[in-house]
Amino acid sequence: MIFHAIGLMSGTSLDGLDICFVKFEKTHSWSFEIIKAETVSYSENLYNDLKHAIDLSAAQLLELHSAYGFFLGQTVKRFIEKYEIKNVDLIASHGHTVYHQPQKKFTLQIGDGRAIRLETGIPVVYDFRSQDVLMGGNGAPLVPIGDELLFSEYDACLNLGGFSNISLRSAGKRVAFDIAPVNIVLNQLAQNLGKDFDENGTLARNGNINEELLSALNELSFYHQPHPKSLGMEWCHENIFPRLENVDSLDALATITEHSAYQIAEVITNNRLKNILFTGGGTYNQYLIEKIQNKTQAEIIIPEKEIIDFKEALIFALMGVLRLNNEINVLSSATGSAHDHSSGIIA
Repeated sequence: MIFHAIGLMSGTSLDGLDICFVKFEKTHSWSFEIIKAETVSYSENLYNDLKHAIDLSAAQLLELHSAYGFFLGQTVKRFIEKYEIKNVDLIASHGHTVYHQPQKKFTLQIGDGRAIRLETGIPVVYDFRSQDVLMGGNGAPLVPIGDELLFSEYDACLNLGGFSNISLRSAGKRVAFDIAPVNIVLNQLAQNLGKDFDENGTLARNGNINEELLSALNELSFYHQPHPKSLGMEWCHENIFPRLENVDSLDALATITEHSAYQIAEVITNNRLKNILFTGGGTYNQYLIEKIQNKTQAEIIIPEKEIIDFKEALIFALMGVLRLNNEINVLSSATGSAHDHSSGIIA
């Protein structure tokens, strides 16, 4: 079986829309080839709309849900024309997360898949998380199915995005969970200093670690809870940002970087992992990678740029293919839902 799919991913760190056109082939196992991929930066207006979506009224949020869906469709259409792509079986869209409160049985990723379908004329799979949350799961992380089917040669796969998350095999099952905030906080602190992000971790390297703050962060109850578990922007607004209000931004960057590295290294050490595939934008933060490496004996494997940047979009493309074939694309061992299932709305 051969499938050609486009995966769309917009992360919580708002660094743009990842578009990944992939050829999948299934024989005895799944294999993939990334044919074309690019990140489309958001306009200043759209960036601000998405960043502040959590503060919108219901009517404004519904308007953005529709508008962002049409934006996704138009952007994919341009991508297809630009690269003269002829054969696309489906588009799989993660959408952009605004709310994520699985304990209250809801999560919201905006970007109406029906609008993408109308713009492109191609079948669309979207809203991958809601079904899992309704089934008692965290709705996250979802990428473990891709780690299991495409990257099983590694002890674990660790993503450094808005949040860090990991997936690994434990007692014969693929488990996964969020570890700690990363770029969702680091980018905000860098912006306070007039930078879009902390390139290579240079700003953090020049700050001083606030030991009292570091201790308080490491004591947060989330880190002592068993998995499965997941984080959202609301958690940061409640637990992280208030603690940073009276801290120098450079020192806050240094402390959050140390905090993230500590929590990540703890997970690596506690699970006795020998080699870990690192992906996501945070992989380019040399200071953060150094901090993690200094705290663990494990081998950190950093793949080619295409995998670093587009692994999540790649896996959502696979999830869309699995959904169209009514195959399992969400693992209950990773999310905590009642059972494995095939999730996503098909437009």
